Amino acid sequence: MKIPLPTTRRKARIEIIPLIDVVFFLLATFVMVSLSMIKNQGIRVNLPSAVTGAPQEREVAVTVTVTKSGDIYLNQAKLTSDLLSLRLKQLKAENPDTKVFVNGDKDASFGSAIQILDEIRSSGITKVAIQTRQPESLQK
Repeated sequence: MKIPLPTTRRKARIEIIPLIDVVFFLLATFVMVSLSMIKNQGIRVNLPSAVTGAPQEREVAVTVTVTKSGDIYLNQAKLTSDLLSLRLKQLKAENPDTKVFVNGDKDASFGSAIQILDEIRSSGITKVAIQTRQPESLQK
């Protein structure tokens, strides 16, 4: 008669290395998604398209928008050109590295855009970018 030998049962183990891999993958995914969700602070206008436009980083930036009717907005606040100049000087004093993104409706007058750029230059801000959209033929 055979007597069964007592066998030790192995306990289930949770492998930690694959778990760490999955956690870091999820963390990296959430970081990349959250960085790509930076929203435009200006008002919605019909931007002109440009083939040679390059994406810009929006660290410390404000958006100046010129509408089709010639109204001026700083982020989402409607201003006159005198108030815009004053507010831009305040922003420059608060942070010398302030970037200004200029949004302009494609049907806005060229003179309005030049006036805005002149106000930005007179406030001492040197980091200026003009926002455009990618042509539909190049969009994926």
